[in-house]
Amino acid sequence: MASIPTFSTSSSSSSLPTISPHASSHSNPNHQSLTFPVTSLFGTRINLQRLTLTRSPPNTNCRATSATVSFSLPTPKPQPDAPEKVPRWSARAIKSYAMAELEARKLKYPNTGTEALLMGILVEGTSKAAKFLRANGITLFKVREETVDLLGKSDMYFFSPEHPPLTEPAQKALDWAINEKLKSGEEGEINVTHILLGIWSQEESAGQKIMASLGFNDEKAKELAKMIDGDVDLSFKKQA
Repeated sequence: MASIPTFSTSSSSSSLPTISPHASSHSNPNHQSLTFPVTSLFGTRINLQRLTLTRSPPNTNCRATSATVSFSLPTPKPQPDAPEKVPRWSARAIKSYAMAELEARKLKYPNTGTEALLMGILVEGTSKAAKFLRANGITLFKVREETVDLLGKSDMYFFSPEHPPLTEPAQKALDWAINEKLKSGEEGEINVTHILLGIWSQEESAGQKIMASLGFNDEKAKELAKMIDGDVDLSFKKQA
């Protein structure tokens, strides 16, 4: 309990009133006592306490979100000949996937499809794949507009889950990205370009149709593949 200051005067008439706090056995070590010189009108001595603030713990929400998203992505399986070489998703790929989930939720879709993966790449915006798309006239606004025209709008009272599950074509697109990275035999991470080419590999998927309607074709896919570290065997056959 905080001590209450009291006024005390001495028996001498020349003494002036002073303010002195009672001593407390439960003193806080974070408090420091400061005594100012007598400068008031009545010569009152004032004792003040300064509270030393402690730093709050760092915010870990961003780390928790990244961990949750990375767990949602497919995990590459170790190769029998080189079990220690397991490629990981790049930071941009993880962020693109997180943005894809967010775009699916914005449109109130129950799942994260190839169209959402495409929008997530453009929302992240800093990868070579995103820059290549914008350079070829494929922007987030156009993709979102084509998505609504193709798939329609969701019911206004429907709410998407926090992490909308992947559709089958979207799952296959990510699996394609993993397989292509493993087939290349090159070290490094699975990047956003792998995801974009994985979307293009899924014929008749919403993302592939939207890309084709906006002018993307096999020639541009081959041009984009040159930006990946290592050779990529492009085979755009529909996966079973």
